Amino acid sequence: MSINDKLLAQRIYLILAGLFICSLVVSNLIFQKFFYWYPFGDLEIFGAKLFEISVGIIPYPITFLVTDIISEIYGKRKANQVVTTGIFASVFSLGIVFIANYVPALDYSPVNNELFTKVFGQSSKAVIASMLAYLFAQYIDIHVYHFWKTKTKGKKLWLRNNFSTMTSQAIDTLSVLFLLCAFDILKWELFVPLFISGFLFKIIIAFIDTPFMYLAVYFFRKKFNLKVNEELKID
Repeated sequence: MSINDKLLAQRIYLILAGLFICSLVVSNLIFQKFFYWYPFGDLEIFGAKLFEISVGIIPYPITFLVTDIISEIYGKRKANQVVTTGIFASVFSLGIVFIANYVPALDYSPVNNELFTKVFGQSSKAVIASMLAYLFAQYIDIHVYHFWKTKTKGKKLWLRNNFSTMTSQAIDTLSVLFLLCAFDILKWELFVPLFISGFLFKIIIAFIDTPFMYLAVYFFRKKFNLKVNEELKID
């Protein structure tokens, strides 16, 4: 690989890492707003209407798509590196929110203390819950992805992309809802309907992002002349 190609690969890696960190931090900050989307009309599964979910779930699947792309192209170590960086970014953002919530608002401030605390005051517990669930789920996602990559010898991209995401998203959704309920941020009666809605929504998104995964892998293989199962070395 030429020096120019290596520099380009490094820049793309930084862009993917930035997209990952941004999506992760944003999802932790906006989670308290819930919305509905009823593509199946009045369909309910075990009393859960599809879909009633947190807006925090919107950017979250992007993180799993990005780690799958990095896993496929840059390797397991680089994917784990991005996940670990995301944890530090979440902790750092939590510290900023804590300080911002602590300092008093001026009388003419458009957002007063009570409103700011209502929107962001729960963030500390939520971010802790989200980080614990996310850390567990992301490392499992990477492990499962590379398990199937080894088994298929780099073939059947759709299988490892979807199987790893489905497994990790189930664990993530279950874990974060359990912790949010345990911290009294959500009521326990919301656990099952939110889990069903959240998990099924993530599965749909996982299938939707599969073509984007193929496009990304096609681009990298063509641009950097990569063979099937070959990874970029940018260190």
